Amino acid sequence: MRPPSLQIQSVEDAFGRNGWHCEPVEGKDVLRALFSGHHTRIEMIAQAYPPMNALAIIGETALPLDDDHLRAGLELLARANKNLNLGGFEYDIDRQRLVFRITNLFDREKYDADIVTSMVHCAVAELDRLAPYAMTVVKTPADLLDDLDLQLLLMREDLIPPVPGDDEETP
Repeated sequence: MRPPSLQIQSVEDAFGRNGWHCEPVEGKDVLRALFSGHHTRIEMIAQAYPPMNALAIIGETALPLDDDHLRAGLELLARANKNLNLGGFEYDIDRQRLVFRITNLFDREKYDADIVTSMVHCAVAELDRLAPYAMTVVKTPADLLDDLDLQLLLMREDLIPPVPGDDEETP
């Protein structure tokens, strides 16, 4: 069995500095972790690709879309992706999982902890932001899905958690 790469060790160090518990996957350059968002629980995978000095952060949460709701759910993800600059949403049909993936290429073998931290924050925030919209689709009766305006749904701010610091008054 090969030892963990310097790349995945630097990711593990970044997790430790933030107080995040993670578990290495034996024999792979992969870490697993769990995060709790405002709306959902997120299973996180951090996978290093040493030959390219790349890191993928993949967050997942359950999203049970039946055949009647699949089209609307996929359209919701496509519309959400249009407004993203970093990362992207996917849907794993076989496992019924909402997935957010963000990847970065690093210029050194030891990954920058601030960038790793930002990638994790981004994955957690985006999944937590989209979860209530996705659950609105899931809970909409199939015969009313055609009346659900997904573009307007994504504009509803009452469904998303407040951004930390936005509740403070500015002088």
